Amino acid sequence: MRALVALADPQRRRILEMLSKGELPSGEIAARFAISASAVSQHLKVLKDAQLVRVRVEAQRRIYELNPGGFSELDDWLQHFRQFWRVRLDALEQRLHDETDKGRQR
Repeated sequence: MRALVALADPQRRRILEMLSKGELPSGEIAARFAISASAVSQHLKVLKDAQLVRVRVEAQRRIYELNPGGFSELDDWLQHFRQFWRVRLDALEQRLHDETDKGRQR
């Protein structure tokens, strides 16, 4: 899953956090980092290849935004783990409820 590889890098996660607030041109994204514009461009390419962002061209600018479709694939994968924890947390909640009821009956 390319999304997990893309998310492994803290700078790419930071880019996604920026884009979660709205679309941005690549130059503005690069300006927020202390690394070269070329390095930021490579990070954007990885995010695009992982389908986490999409880009459109406006004149000389490349505008990046989050790609909801890429996140839905990741969300589908995470659903398995949510179910794993949901079952266990529901059992814990029931056990705590049962113990509370026993304590009240005494």
